[in-house]
Amino acid sequence: MSLQRRFIPFLIVFLLSFPCYYGLQGNPPYDYLDDAYGYASSQAYDKRPWRKFGSKIMGSKRIGEVGRSLASVTTVNVNDYGAKGDGSDATEAFKKAWEAACSSQGSVLVVPKNNYLLKPITFEGPCKSSITVQIYGTLQASTDRSAYSNDLTRWLVFENVQNLAVQGGGTINGNGKIWWENSCKVDDDLSCKDAPTALTFYNCKNLVVKNLKIENAQQIHVSFEKCVGVQASGLTVTAPGDSPNTDGIHVTDTQNIQISSSVIGTGDDCISIVSGTQNLQATGITCGPGHGISIGSLGYGNSEALVSDITVNGATLSGTTNGVRIKTWPGGSGSASNIKFQNIEMHDVDNPIIINQKYCDDDKPCESESQAVQVQNVLYQNIKGTSSSSEAIQLDCSSKFPCQGIVLQDIDIETGGGKAATAVCNDAKVTEKGDVSPSCT
Repeated sequence: MSLQRRFIPFLIVFLLSFPCYYGLQGNPPYDYLDDAYGYASSQAYDKRPWRKFGSKIMGSKRIGEVGRSLASVTTVNVNDYGAKGDGSDATEAFKKAWEAACSSQGSVLVVPKNNYLLKPITFEGPCKSSITVQIYGTLQASTDRSAYSNDLTRWLVFENVQNLAVQGGGTINGNGKIWWENSCKVDDDLSCKDAPTALTFYNCKNLVVKNLKIENAQQIHVSFEKCVGVQASGLTVTAPGDSPNTDGIHVTDTQNIQISSSVIGTGDDCISIVSGTQNLQATGITCGPGHGISIGSLGYGNSEALVSDITVNGATLSGTTNGVRIKTWPGGSGSASNIKFQNIEMHDVDNPIIINQKYCDDDKPCESESQAVQVQNVLYQNIKGTSSSSEAIQLDCSSKFPCQGIVLQDIDIETGGGKAATAVCNDAKVTEKGDVSPSCT
């Protein structure tokens, strides 16, 4: 009897310590599954199994399920398909590796910490199941311009892929200098021609792009086109401030997209949001150099544009040519509506708050304002900092289709010398709340 009495306390201590053990261990099988599929945090798996201790979580059935999940992960290494990682052309090896990964169940395509040269390549779906591209190394764009003869507009493309994650901490280098030197924006004597977008996601659904460095794109760095359900985070996007048309993140015809915790400095818009974009949230953005965070341009060539439900909440812009901007061409139609710019810091920014409905970036004169994209329901809230120009707020709206429902709330922007800035507000119906400086009234 005394032996049983001695044993029972030890049994109780063991059972009570069971949750602590798993908490300290981090539950490796579940963490592995999360990392393999590129999710920042899992909702599919409970990482606290002791909460289900009374169920079958520790039973053989559940353990068997975990084992099968781990076994179903197929790892495909580009080096196994002929990539050398020494800076030589690896295009064909990447094509073969993608075909193998795309046709397998739950694949992880691994790019090791080496240097890979790639010509234009499309990673096309649909794939058999979810797929993760784990980039640890550096992808270098071919500098042979003749390699782009079939399509001058794209370098790396992921097309028609569902449940895709592209991540890993590696670098994508567009080697854009040779393209910038031949741009009409640099040399007026040259004709204007297309240049490749470094990384394009086209018609993808349930997409994660995170923890990558994209640099020196030939033109746009990252473009999301006709995608649904996008999470882009932890991106570092860089190019010289004088590199032409090198937008950081470009979004078009895409719905339900989150861009977060990213640092962007290029020669054009840090983020550009154009027609067909709905329900976009951008948080924790650092922007500069560049042209700021822009909605537009919209309505080029008398086209119809529709953009709605855009939120930029939490951004720091430094030394940019614009802050938060909406730009539309004369003659366009459609609307840009339900837009929020909140909690933004400006440091020596030219045009911190600007709506320009007379935007014209063309060699020939733009058409007269027969119609315009309707800008409505736009909130600017808690925006503070310094302007490098005397006009910190410029609302230059259409005289035929004035801006509607513009709200300025808790605005405090002054010039760099500590002088009061001014506001110019034309053809805009503005409501001011809280302390607003400069004021439209």
